[in-house]
Amino acid sequence: MDFKDEIRQFAKRVDSMLPQIKTEEATKTSLILPFLRILGYDVFDPFEVQPEFIADIGIKKGEKVDYAILKDEKPMILIECKHYADGLDPHNSQLFRYFHTTEAKFSLLTNGLEYRFYTDLVTPNKMDEKPFFEFKITDIKDNELVELRKFHKTVFDLDNIASTASDLKFFNELSTLITGEMQNPEDEFVRYFAKKVYNGAVTVKVLEQFTPLVKRVFTKIVNDEIAERLKSALKKETENEAQNEVPKIDADPLIVTTEEEIDGYLIVKSILRKDIDVGRVCMRDNQSYCGILLDDNNRKPICRFYFTPNKLRIGLFDKDKKETKHDILQLDDIYNFSDELLQTVNNYSL
Repeated sequence: MDFKDEIRQFAKRVDSMLPQIKTEEATKTSLILPFLRILGYDVFDPFEVQPEFIADIGIKKGEKVDYAILKDEKPMILIECKHYADGLDPHNSQLFRYFHTTEAKFSLLTNGLEYRFYTDLVTPNKMDEKPFFEFKITDIKDNELVELRKFHKTVFDLDNIASTASDLKFFNELSTLITGEMQNPEDEFVRYFAKKVYNGAVTVKVLEQFTPLVKRVFTKIVNDEIAERLKSALKKETENEAQNEVPKIDADPLIVTTEEEIDGYLIVKSILRKDIDVGRVCMRDNQSYCGILLDDNNRKPICRFYFTPNKLRIGLFDKDKKETKHDILQLDDIYNFSDELLQTVNNYSL
């Protein structure tokens, strides 16, 4: 099993373990130490992972950090642990006090769910207030897995991580900033775009008009990109005869699967990919509607498309599998039903 699969398999078990984790010590044993093992470190070897690592501070002796990952008997990463239900407030963290007293270049603050990596980008030998890399184990992204793997014992290179930490920090901060502007754009952000297309003065009234437009444009761009990538992936897998990704299209000559139905199918997959393997989402066309099913099972309908040249309509299912039809103006409107589609899929796992 490769590193990505190990992390994802571990992440799937985390939620089920939480009710049994009552203390900080249990958090360490059940969540944090298994995570360090996946990173390739022998948690039972004190020459590699040393618990209660002593970091003396001035006249204060015997100050301890929860763990330190060592190399050649020198600390590389200091680790402070919290109970999984506790927030991670770096200002109250002991790491700030310990960081400059050791040779460690990195520190990790974690509660077993959230992981925040710090270094000294702003002032040498002083831990930054903001992490250069952070993620949530139960919602870890592919690009975060790439960065996390750099901390694996087999590939760990202090100079390589240190040289990329600055770019990663600013990349993450820019991502957060831009995402925030896309979801709730500030006036200056809207004003910048409005000036590009509006000839008159950008007044308060103009800003009120353009703010929802800017949000809609960014949403459309993101949705189009997701749908296009899924469409490209589907085409490639179809060419490779990957049957679990090929829409199930009936051989009945009276059934014509339209481009709109395929695009709608891809949009549904893009919505559900957050919760399930998209290979489980299948399309089965019929004369009267196009059905989207979980596991290609008629008893697990996700939704139905009733698309005609003059009208687009989507059928959604409640927990009792009762169908309700909704008119939509365009395919992108399917995204408006994301919560309902995710809930339908979750209903089948109850």
